[in-house]
This record gives sequence, C-alpha cells and structure tokens, in this order.
Amino acid sequence: MLSLNSHPSGRHFLQIPGPSPVPDRILRAMSLPTIDHRGPEFAQLGMRVLSGIGKIFKTVHPVIIYPASGTGAWEAALCNTLSPGDTVLMYETGHFASLWQKMATKLGLATELLGGDRKDDHLPHAASWRYGVDADAIEQRLRRDVQRTIRAVCIVHNETSTGVTSDVASVRRAIDAAGHPALLMVDTISGLASADYQHDAWGVDVAISGSQKGLMLPPGISFNALSPRALEATRSATLPRAYWDWNEIVATNRDGYWPSTPNTNLLYGLAESVDMLLSEGLDHVFARHQRWGAAVRAAVRAWGLPIQCADERLYSPVLTGVLTPPGVDANALRHLIHERFDLSLGTGLGKMSGRMFRMGHLGDSNDLTLIAMVAGVEMGMQMAGISLDGSGVHAAMAHFV
Repeated sequence: MLSLNSHPSGRHFLQIPGPSPVPDRILRAMSLPTIDHRGPEFAQLGMRVLSGIGKIFKTVHPVIIYPASGTGAWEAALCNTLSPGDTVLMYETGHFASLWQKMATKLGLATELLGGDRKDDHLPHAASWRYGVDADAIEQRLRRDVQRTIRAVCIVHNETSTGVTSDVASVRRAIDAAGHPALLMVDTISGLASADYQHDAWGVDVAISGSQKGLMLPPGISFNALSPRALEATRSATLPRAYWDWNEIVATNRDGYWPSTPNTNLLYGLAESVDMLLSEGLDHVFARHQRWGAAVRAAVRAWGLPIQCADERLYSPVLTGVLTPPGVDANALRHLIHERFDLSLGTGLGKMSGRMFRMGHLGDSNDLTLIAMVAGVEMGMQMAGISLDGSGVHAAMAHFV
C-alpha cells in the first residue's frame, strides 16, 4: 500500500474516462501568477476564453462558464429554464442520466424516465445501459403529450458510465416531428472536445459540459451553452436561482468579467486548451479519438470479452466499457492492475458496479499510451487467471500500423 508521501517510479497511467491527464503546456499556463479579476488584464483573458469556448461548442450564442463541476451545470440548466412541478422527459442510458434525473426530482420537477423497457441477455437488470437514446420513443411520447405539459427533454450525449454515444441531432428531429415546444437539454460533459458536438446545427437549447474530459483540464470549470429559446425561458422560470442565474452572468460577460469570483488560473488553462484544440483542428481531434477507440475495441474483441455498448454505431470515441466474465469481480481486477502497474481504470458505476471496467482513450494520449494501457490490462487479467481468446496488445498494434 502506497503512503501519501511515496509514488512508484515513472509516470502514473491515468486511463479513466476523466479527469483526463493534463498536458504540460496547460499546467504551465495555469502556473502563471493570479491576477486581479476586476482589472483590465483579466478582461482580456475573459474575452479570449468566452470567444474560444463558443468555437468548441460550435455556437454563436452565449456560453456560461461556472467555477463548478458538471453537476452544478446540470442544476443551472434546470433552474434557469423550469418551474416547480414542470414535467421533464429524460432518457436512461446509464448512471449519469439517472443521476441527472434524481437531481431534477430533488429540485421539485416531475420527471419521466424512458428506456427502461430494453431487453438484453448480457445485462437483464441494466439493458438500457448498453444502448443509446431512442429518438423514435421520444417522438411517440411527445405526440401523446397533447396538453404540452412536458417542458424539456434531457439526454446524455456521451454516457461516461457505459461508453455509448447517442445521436443528438436525431432527438431534435424527433421533437420537431412531434411539433412539440419542449426544450432540448444535452449533457456533453465527456463528449465535448472528444466527439463531434454541434450546438447550433443540432438545435440544442442548453448544453452541459465540464473541464476535466476532452478539454484536458483539472476539474473545476463547468459550462452551459445556450440558445435564444433557453434565454427566453428564463423570463417565466420560477425555480430558485441566484448563483446559477444566467442573466447576470451574460450581462457581466459582455465586458469580460463575472459577477462572482472566477477561477482565474483554470481560465488560463482553458485559454491554452482552446488554442491547442483549434490549432490542431476539431475534425482532426475527433478523428484521432475515433482511431484510438477503434484500437482499444480491437483489443477487447481479441480478448473475447463483451463491449458494454451493444450498438457498434454508437461506440464512444472517449472510452470503452468492458464486461468481465461471470464471477469475475471487476473492482478486484482494477485494484490488482493499479497495485501492480500503477494504472488507473474507470470503475463500474451504479448498476454496473463490479461487473465492468472502463478504459479511457481521450485527451492527452497517443498510440503508445494506449498500447501501454492495453498491455497493463492484459497482464492484469492474466495474473487474475482470466482466460483470454488472444492478445489484445497485438490486435491494437495491428490497428495502429
């Protein structure tokens, strides 16, 4: 057991699906001296990050930046647009979709959860956690809402707990086909800057994201990307809000400032992150993540283990969830791999605890990083006595060459 004052030689392999490794370039940017958040130098930084983050979300409309986790941005999305007792339609694709639904209930909203009627032989207790959002089911539900009581539809773009990426644009088409006025809210906390996300083109009203995934920053910044309809909804929304209030933040942002104290040094890092992503080109960033994901999935197939996502069209470019064989405790396997190889893998969350582990392939990685991750997992499974069909390392190497 390691003490807090010791660490193995070499660099720790942080291969969870977020927080992701922070590049040295961003760490150096964050080490700049803290400045006056009411002074002229800060205004330049504020305008820089506000302009840049809009390009990452692909929107010309306001993007709110909070000193908070993604959970805070979930709450901000709901309390700025809705009133007590409003009905919210949410789709269960995994642990984070479920947590967002629980939050909405705590805030006094009436929530309706779709997706629970899925069938799957591998996971009969959590079948919907292997699939993406069913836009047709959303459309049919909205058509039945003749009184238009549903005020918002909430979905997760990239479900971090499972490795399933849903088709956001298809949900907007479903809402429009039903002729329904519900707002579309999308959690893209792990999707942003790793998987393609188009806020304006896809007709999203409120997006939620965070700093610690594809943006390659430490945790501590969250975002709401808005639409004009979302801003209009604040006029009639009566859920309590003070710190989360968009209107005051948007007004203050016009001059590059915030109404409360921002996390200055994380904003330095955000400015650097945006520069890195835009200089590489977002299309190239997305293609890189797709390539990494394909290599890791090739390894899992070579091992003969099931991939958590059951629909290959929806494989996440951010992470791959791996189901362990019956009787194998995934948490014990993760612990073994961490202790022996200083390699951190994502745990199974909620219904999947002990049944699967998650391999992150996002952000500040490269081909060799992922080969090392696959090798560590393969050696760990061999040490645990798990029978494998073949070498995932060779399969991943073959994909890269």
